[in-house]
Amino acid sequence: MCQILKIAKSTYYYQTNNCVKYDVNNYEEEVISAFNKSRKIKAVLMRKDIILSRRKIRFLMIKNNLVSKYTKLKYRNHKTMVNNDQISNVLNRQFNNKKPNEVVISDLTYLQVGGEWHYICLLIDLFNREIICYTAVPDQTKPLN
Repeated sequence: MCQILKIAKSTYYYQTNNCVKYDVNNYEEEVISAFNKSRKIKAVLMRKDIILSRRKIRFLMIKNNLVSKYTKLKYRNHKTMVNNDQISNVLNRQFNNKKPNEVVISDLTYLQVGGEWHYICLLIDLFNREIICYTAVPDQTKPLN
């Protein structure tokens, strides 16, 4: 029949979504009370059978100057003068060594453990790419043992 009428099948199967249009401002007090109870506002509202999108919740939070205390920790670069010495290129990209412990390199990296940044220093033998030793400290300014 759709072919005869020259209409798409999707037109025949289309069903309107009987969503109730509501004013977001009616739920302003609910969002404020949910914010004061927990940082999981959407979950608190869903327990009360109130369905609001994250964007609508964010709109109401901005409108009422509500700022979440929860933020992700980010690493911040420390703008200090470190390693500014001119060091000559002794290896000249020749990384294949004939004897163990002939050339040892180091690498300093950081990762987050328990909400705090920790620094890890590795010493690597270029002969077999083996980690000779490592140390981890919570502060970059402390000496590595």
